[in-house]
Amino acid sequence: MIGGGSVIWITGLSGAGKSTVAQAVVARLREQGDTVISLDGDELREVFGATAITGENHGGEARLTLAKRYSALSRVLSAQGHTVVVATISLFREVHEWNRGNIPNYFEVFLRVPIDELRRRDPKGLYSRFEAGELENVAGLDLKVEEPESPNWLVDFDPGKTALSIASELVDRAKKEKII
Repeated sequence: MIGGGSVIWITGLSGAGKSTVAQAVVARLREQGDTVISLDGDELREVFGATAITGENHGGEARLTLAKRYSALSRVLSAQGHTVVVATISLFREVHEWNRGNIPNYFEVFLRVPIDELRRRDPKGLYSRFEAGELENVAGLDLKVEEPESPNWLVDFDPGKTALSIASELVDRAKKEKII
């Protein structure tokens, strides 16, 4: 690792494959002997007491507050020499800009998947519950998101790419850019 720790920030809408790609990245890095900390948005919600699906926990302001906490935690851990892999929606330009300005060795990945594909996948049932009128504050539907303006790597949906192939390419890119 060059220059201490690093942060690989994987973002995208619910169902885009963030957690799956992050798990594969973490596994590959650990196989190579790296010390890696994995931070997943769903797990972090639990840590920060925001798991109940309410406007208070899932509205725009609450999501921004949580994203800022994820950023601060990532910075602290990476400053201690760890590689931190974060999988989170956190689609706020303010957060991405802060990360770029405050986290050395920051590598941002945006998994851009069409909404129709996300609805088809719907691993948490969020999109179907929204369509049934049972759920509000779904990022990308009734909750505005801000796609990253300049991610280090934009991964557009390709049905031929697996999470493992994306993770492998991500690690290769991060190494080439001397992030890890």
